[in-house]
Amino acid sequence: MERVNQTSSVSEFILLGLSSRPEDQKPLFVLFLTMYLVTITGNLLIILAIRSDPQLQTPMYFFLSFLSFTDICFTTNIVPKMLVNFLSEKKTISYAGCLTQMYFLYALGNSDSCLLAVMAFDRYVAICNPFHYITTMSHHRCVLLVAFSCSLAQLHSLLHILLLNLLTFCDSNVIHHFLCDLSPLMKLSCSSTFVNEIVIMTEGSVVLVTPFLCITFSYIRILITVLKIPSAAGKRKAFSTCGSHLTVVTLFYGSIFYVYLQPLSTYTVKDHMATIVYTVLTSMLNPFIYSLRNKDMKRGLGMLISRRKS
Repeated sequence: MERVNQTSSVSEFILLGLSSRPEDQKPLFVLFLTMYLVTITGNLLIILAIRSDPQLQTPMYFFLSFLSFTDICFTTNIVPKMLVNFLSEKKTISYAGCLTQMYFLYALGNSDSCLLAVMAFDRYVAICNPFHYITTMSHHRCVLLVAFSCSLAQLHSLLHILLLNLLTFCDSNVIHHFLCDLSPLMKLSCSSTFVNEIVIMTEGSVVLVTPFLCITFSYIRILITVLKIPSAAGKRKAFSTCGSHLTVVTLFYGSIFYVYLQPLSTYTVKDHMATIVYTVLTSMLNPFIYSLRNKDMKRGLGMLISRRKS
């Protein structure tokens, strides 16, 4: 009974955010509102262009449309609360709201990670086994790959939320972050976090690193295959289909590895910038990265905009 009372004594948390200075709040509000609107608009345009253009009804763009949808949900889980806190003196979030935000943070973030691995596998099949591409990447298999990516991420997130919910929070409720995340929350716990840390370093690392290893393996095989292509034009074409994806992978995994592949005790406020990269910046840049160097996407977006104008 005592443990239940201790847990319920913290009914809400205070998110310190990116800056405690009052003069910074409005500029930060404008900056992140702009980034959020660009993210929503850009990813919606990608989805609509893919859905409306028959020539974009391929596995690669099928996965890209789901990645854009996940990015919209991912940033919507984080940025609106940030915007409210920028203009509010009481920067609080309820205990249930904090766990809910964290659940979707990991569920959607790991869905992104798995989808990037699936997209790398798609490029591997297209370049290394082009004659079997249609049969290997059938619509049924693509749906199963997306369903598996989302299901695995949901289970991973649920595990960590259930373990976190077993912790006791006694007095301190100030989170040195702009969102609810495992590391800063575990620092507030007055009970042992040993099990949580072990699960993070084992299961968490496996779930995080495995998609990255799949991407690395796919691109090593792609590189070996492309280097065997005799014509320079063929090599450029093959690399151009992978360049956008590699750029997104570098941004996403570079920032995530910096934040999460470190001990809990070393987590500091400096990790906020890396967190912004994979939660906000990458989702905003994805539409530009995938469309600026992609002739098919440019054509699809042009057709979509021209139809809207007419």
